[in-house]
Amino acid sequence: MRPDPGQVLHFSEDPTIERFAPHVARTSARAEPYVWAVGPERCPDYWFPRQCPRAMAWRDPGTTDADAERIIGAGCGDRVHAVEYGWLRAITEVRLYAYRLPAEPFEPIGEPAHAVVARVPVEPLGPAEPVGDLLELHERAGIQLRVLDRLWPFWDEVTSSTLGFSGIRLRNARR
Repeated sequence: MRPDPGQVLHFSEDPTIERFAPHVARTSARAEPYVWAVGPERCPDYWFPRQCPRAMAWRDPGTTDADAERIIGAGCGDRVHAVEYGWLRAITEVRLYAYRLPAEPFEPIGEPAHAVVARVPVEPLGPAEPVGDLLELHERAGIQLRVLDRLWPFWDEVTSSTLGFSGIRLRNARR
């Protein structure tokens, strides 16, 4: 589930959105209203139920082989996503949808860029598309999905490594 050229995607559990209006996300540290979406490289970050905490790590140009072996694992590809056992049922049962949006009004945000944002209302290019089996998406993309009792020890290792990383909804992770 990735955008076609000239598109970005917005993932949602709501298949009825007809227009995306800029807003200040409840979890955002930014005060400016945006419509949020992602390009092809960050789509896998959102192959989860919205509230699911996840820690993700991937090989970057500056990643050492030692860090990749220690955290991702020898022979396990270039990327790993970690979730907690308590979220596994939701991952297998959620009905997730993707909206294809025109890329034109969007610009990258973050350093390095982790998403794209628009400051104007955006209408989807068509109806919401079911994303399908999230475990299968990970498998087809060659992304290791690791299920852990708690995310925090893994997150601590990832953030002190040379890997690229992202954490989403970590406030929902077990302490």
